[in-house]
Amino acid sequence: MRCVIARFPFDLIKSEVEQSMSGITPEPVTSVSVTIGRHIYPVMQVGEVITRQNRRDFTVLEMRRALTRLGFTCHDTPPVAPTRTPRAEEDVLGW
Repeated sequence: MRCVIARFPFDLIKSEVEQSMSGITPEPVTSVSVTIGRHIYPVMQVGEVITRQNRRDFTVLEMRRALTRLGFTCHDTPPVAPTRTPRAEEDVLGW
């Protein structure tokens, strides 16, 4: 699929994006993220890897639009891991 990112056309294929990201360790997610395979990557990290451009050359919106069109799931906020509060632990243990 042809996508324009930072005014440059790219022919992206979902399987090629998955292959490009397969050996990359995900950075900590602080804003918009995308699920590729079993990992969650920041959208800007994926954009930098697949375009080989500096992150300042494109926007989150451009990358999100391209990745959504390819069929990836994008997330607006970082996924929140379930946490246990001390209060709930007290209730279970009867303290």
